[in-house]
Amino acid sequence: MVIEYCNDGNLRNYLNKSENYINYKSKIDKLQQIARGLLDIHNSEKVHKDFHSGNLLINHSDPYISDLGMCQPANIKQTVKEEGIYGVLPYMAPEVLRGQQYTKAADIYSFGIIMNELLSEEIPFNDIPHNEFLAIKICKGLRPTISKDIPKLLADLIIKCWDAEIKNRPTTKELYQLLNKWYVETKDIEDRDDSEDGEDGEDIEDNEDSEDNEDEDSKNGSNSQKSELYFQIKECDKIRKEKFKNRRMNKIKIPLEN
Repeated sequence: MVIEYCNDGNLRNYLNKSENYINYKSKIDKLQQIARGLLDIHNSEKVHKDFHSGNLLINHSDPYISDLGMCQPANIKQTVKEEGIYGVLPYMAPEVLRGQQYTKAADIYSFGIIMNELLSEEIPFNDIPHNEFLAIKICKGLRPTISKDIPKLLADLIIKCWDAEIKNRPTTKELYQLLNKWYVETKDIEDRDDSEDGEDGEDIEDNEDSEDNEDEDSKNGSNSQKSELYFQIKECDKIRKEKFKNRRMNKIKIPLEN
């Protein structure tokens, strides 16, 4: 088997090494592409079973689902107790940790954790030992913190994906269709605003006039044409950009005096 080399590494590597502000258009685009890949797997009546950010490879900003070695038919009636527990703990669904059968819904749970990680750029449970005590807490309802700089519509979808009740989680098709719809909306936002964002991010200093443009939009009455997602992103971007600037400033090395 020949596999294409992915120059940006996995999703976690990509987030760690990015020196540009990654805008919502780019993040939602990646999420809808990942959901599309997962939909292809589920449409083949298979489940991934080891779905986490380390198995999402990035090549020229496009994500690819990798490591399908544990992928198996979705209709196999085999419990985790019979085959053993495998996977990366923070991404594992509570029903799997309890020993129940691995289903498509367990992949959706993992997607919710990945979605929160991509949007927040925070490693799930990075301050908690990954042991049996964390597994117990997950089964009791513990989930990663959802950052305040994630728009409510996106945060609500994350919560649905990692709901403890399997029946409350969206199907892969619903997930992809919704994310694709939002991606189209963010493309419209960029077109309307005549944005200067790069393909995968933007330089903060180049966008200092964005609030003035927003005021001008309001005067011209163009707000009525904009979606709920638009206003949520605008509000959350203010928080995210400030955090990004602070993080970038902290990385600047101060030269030692001779």
